Amino acid sequence: MKNIIAKALFKSHTYPEYRKLVADLLVDGQSTGSEQSESLTNYSKLNDARMNRLDKTIKLTDEIVLKLENLDHRYIWLVISEGWCGDAAQILPIINKMALASNKKIDLRIVLRDENEELMSQYLTNGGKAIPKVIVICKEAGIVRADWGPRPKVASELITNYKKEFGVLDEKIKTDLQLWYLADKGVSVQEELMQIIEDIKYNRL
Repeated sequence: MKNIIAKALFKSHTYPEYRKLVADLLVDGQSTGSEQSESLTNYSKLNDARMNRLDKTIKLTDEIVLKLENLDHRYIWLVISEGWCGDAAQILPIINKMALASNKKIDLRIVLRDENEELMSQYLTNGGKAIPKVIVICKEAGIVRADWGPRPKVASELITNYKKEFGVLDEKIKTDLQLWYLADKGVSVQEELMQIIEDIKYNRL
């Protein structure tokens, strides 16, 4: 596992680098990932605009900021993503704000799913390559302590329940999910990731 993580980190991007990569590809009418299609490019355009908005508007709660400013250890948050992924577009700006508030205790690195098959295969969700996935690494020891994703618990339940009832994930549930993110204002992502850090601190993980 250490070799897989090391290889992924070698190919990883900072948040600004990731944003630039997605934007540069869009100039050429492309998206990230091994598959190219008009729909994926359109999703990437939508997500790029969404992330621009969230970078300006997303706020961390006072409680989360205080906890981030007083972290005891250093971490790498290695995130598996793609530019066309709607959940990643909602979540990455929040994670970036958390890293920025951590007094450099959290080093955010981003890798592309389709370029890191070996890594992705270690973090499947119900057998699928759902993203984003956040891999929490203790920086001092270089050890993976936890992972999180592809979305907050309540959002995951929303998707699961809809699929059970209707058998498909259609445009309606995609819209409902985006509305949920809008109403949640990033709080669930903040609280769930901070809970992981606290569980690591008190050896509950």
